[in-house]
Amino acid sequence: MSIVNSIRAQIPPIHREGYPFIGGFALISLLLFWLWTPLGWIGVVLTIWCALFFRDPVRVTPVRDDLVIAPADGRVSMVVAMVPPAELGLGDKPLLRISIFMSVFNCHVNRAPVAGRIERIVYSPGKFINADLDKASEDNERNSMVISTPGGQIGVIQIAGLVARRIVSFVRVGQTLGAGERFGLIRFGSRLDVYLPDGAKALVSPGQTSIAGETVLADFRQGDGGRTYRAA
Repeated sequence: MSIVNSIRAQIPPIHREGYPFIGGFALISLLLFWLWTPLGWIGVVLTIWCALFFRDPVRVTPVRDDLVIAPADGRVSMVVAMVPPAELGLGDKPLLRISIFMSVFNCHVNRAPVAGRIERIVYSPGKFINADLDKASEDNERNSMVISTPGGQIGVIQIAGLVARRIVSFVRVGQTLGAGERFGLIRFGSRLDVYLPDGAKALVSPGQTSIAGETVLADFRQGDGGRTYRAA
């Protein structure tokens, strides 16, 4: 393999949603160079950051019906029992919720935590307060999704943050997803909440770093045998 091909292999692909933004940053950089060279270099740095934000690397997902996989890159901010938002239709009993906070430096392509059928998608307009705050679950703009699995129904909520101004969904009600498949993204800083049915055991703790499509968040059964893997 040549040096050029080796370098190219280390660069993750860019999601198509990012092309207009990267192009916009690049155009602004050219204008800034025309105005004042140091400003142009600042624009170049921001263009590179934008490209990294929309990176969409291949992930190797553990495949087993009882596993719940991280839907987002970021920091596990909360592992608590909470009553799920009403729009999920999961009842008024507290369920295990795992929250992942994504900074503006994380990859923001979101992946399905489990394999199953999408039963519900509900978009809720709202505020844009810091997504790391607990009240963001109810107050912020969000897109909620319920996935039916053999282990029960799982709620997944994309929550816009302080900087985020657009939640993008790639899926529809009735669609079947495989664990680790891409289902959406949030532009520029946000949070993902996963609500799990009774019996799920959390395998992560607050402060831990998660990798979308790879980190195992929870398990519906004791033990951890029988895993296979799939690259996507």
